[in-house]
Amino acid sequence: MTEPVELRIATPFGELAALQWGDADAPTLLALHGWLDNAASFAQLAPLLAAHHRVIALDLPGHGHSAHLPMSIHRYNNFDQVDHVLDVADALQLERFDLLGHSLGAGIASLTAAAAPTRIGKLALIEGLGPLADDGSQTLARWRDAHAQREASRRPPRVFASIDAAVAARVAAGGLDAQEARPIVERNLREAEDGYRWRSDPRLRLTTPMRIEEMQLRRIIAGIAAPTLLLLAEPATPYLPPALMDARAVCVADISVEHIAGPHHLHVRQPRECAELILGFLG
Repeated sequence: MTEPVELRIATPFGELAALQWGDADAPTLLALHGWLDNAASFAQLAPLLAAHHRVIALDLPGHGHSAHLPMSIHRYNNFDQVDHVLDVADALQLERFDLLGHSLGAGIASLTAAAAPTRIGKLALIEGLGPLADDGSQTLARWRDAHAQREASRRPPRVFASIDAAVAARVAAGGLDAQEARPIVERNLREAEDGYRWRSDPRLRLTTPMRIEEMQLRRIIAGIAAPTLLLLAEPATPYLPPALMDARAVCVADISVEHIAGPHHLHVRQPRECAELILGFLG
């Protein structure tokens, strides 16, 4: 398997990191990972796509080797990530490109495609179409919970005696086995005097005070002009129920929906099946 090339990309936010697979002259597919993952989330899938595409998997802000928010800002806002994606595209001189996202990354990719329809050629989404939204039932509770967490990001970081211990912690969180989790974990560790610590910004774990209202979100994703492929896990992920995903998919003018047996990290557990569908879609 071809080893990826490390990239460092200067943006107004700060330096963002990425992994690149494939020929630099091939059509670009920019890939966005899920929450608390990083570019290595695509370590199994990207090489299968790289024969025909330049795959650039970004470490989103606060993740992997990318810059963190300044200490004066308390929380990450997923809607701000659209600007970061477009800033990366500008820095790489990508006037028009294809976009791939998983989970959180799929939500950001959806918002980006709606915000900049002339720049996105095709949109491939794994386990997500738009970000998590709000039906109003938990708005006040979420608001209070978020503000009760102000001190949480200032606690001493967790320390692991070894890389294997960190991998075991990620496996215990669910969704991945040790072999699948290891590339993501290794990219997210930094060595310290007392062991290993997560590189990711602790503020990523803070509750979001406000989510977009579901009908507002549907109006936004109705602005996606790019041909879109949505890959969903079977059985369905609990926070992506079929009725909700069907209702969102109806909003997108040109969309194909495929279901794959597997967990939320479909691209990690079923990379060949995902690659076949994505390559057929991208052409």
